[in-house]
Amino acid sequence: MRGPGRVVIWCAGALAVLLLSLLLARTHPFGDAGLYAARSAPLMVVEEKAMEHAAVPPAVRAILMTKCADCHSAQTRAPIYGRFAPASWLMERDIVHARRAMNLSLWERYSADEQEALKAEIVIQAKAGTMPPVQYGVVHWKAKITDADVQALTQWARGTPSQHVTDAARQGLMEADAARGKEIFKRRCTGCHAMEQDREGPRLRDVFGRTSGAVAGFDYSPALKKAHVVWDETTLEQWLADPDTLVAGNNMEFHVAKAQERRDLIRFLKESAGR
Repeated sequence: MRGPGRVVIWCAGALAVLLLSLLLARTHPFGDAGLYAARSAPLMVVEEKAMEHAAVPPAVRAILMTKCADCHSAQTRAPIYGRFAPASWLMERDIVHARRAMNLSLWERYSADEQEALKAEIVIQAKAGTMPPVQYGVVHWKAKITDADVQALTQWARGTPSQHVTDAARQGLMEADAARGKEIFKRRCTGCHAMEQDREGPRLRDVFGRTSGAVAGFDYSPALKKAHVVWDETTLEQWLADPDTLVAGNNMEFHVAKAQERRDLIRFLKESAGR
């Protein structure tokens, strides 16, 4: 068959594939949290814009909403290609996983501890270049995290550096408690650290009394390798209050703002090391 007949058959086949893709796009293999299901039956009712009333600097909110919110919020902007399978399935998968990890539409519902942990994780992923994902960045090239973005996110995550505890200030604090410190560790630290194994941060079982950069096989920052800091009450206090004041250029994006929580956490780490 030649000429017009072949063209008609080709067009009919292409139309059939298009219609099939449109029909398959209505299937949600990743559940009701998928892209289109979220429009008709969302997991939560969100009437306001994500982070609209959160205590977040405007510049930081702009970065998060422009470069993260498509997957990490309930306000996904669906591109044309996202209406066809299997592209729609890939998008739904990414959105479902992203919302489980962090949902900016629910930012104000997270506890202070959860927000601090998420801030640290945002900076870690931004510095590593793992967010946004490659498949997203290829299409949304404007979503690339710039050095200026990283700097703004880092400043936001670290906040105003806490003042180190002075002798006078210590008089107003409770005695350090290892049990409270253990709870703080579970809430605030386990996203990156474990006691017995390396994660994004090195294992912490015997960190008290250990020299910085000493865990074999762990990929420390060059700055921390060269620092040779011995971890004790004083150095851990400085490190937890603001890591950069102790070792500039390290990869730690987390701090503990409250002096009492730092004392409790240090006591827990000390007792865990048998000191």
